[in-house]
Amino acid sequence: QVQLVESGGGLVQAGGSLRLSCAASGLTFSSYIMGWFRQAPGKEREFVAGISRYGSSTRYADSAKGRFTISRDNAKNTVYLQMLSLKPDDTAVYYCAADRRLSTVILTTGEGYDFWGQGTQVTVSS
Repeated sequence: QVQLVESGGGLVQAGGSLRLSCAASGLTFSSYIMGWFRQAPGKEREFVAGISRYGSSTRYADSAKGRFTISRDNAKNTVYLQMLSLKPDDTAVYYCAADRRLSTVILTTGEGYDFWGQGTQVTVSS
């Protein structure tokens, strides 16, 4: 079955950086648009970044632009989220998600994604 496993979260001071990874199995990884979402306590889940099947196109939330970079390695079935200049507001559980639609549009709503990982906690201290 499809599995998405996130890793790389942790506790970091404001201004620091983290790289999240999401390893996928049970699917043809290059057939899926991949996305990163996050959910902070008491808040709704929100889109962070997405990447097309072969990495030629990316999309970012305004909060992530200029600080976060999404990338993927189809040979390793892995998608990454490099996060720089982290802020306390970035504290959340981060989830990766896979979209199996044939469209090339990177969706920013979670309802468009078919598979989800269990999440990894990112905590940014001030």
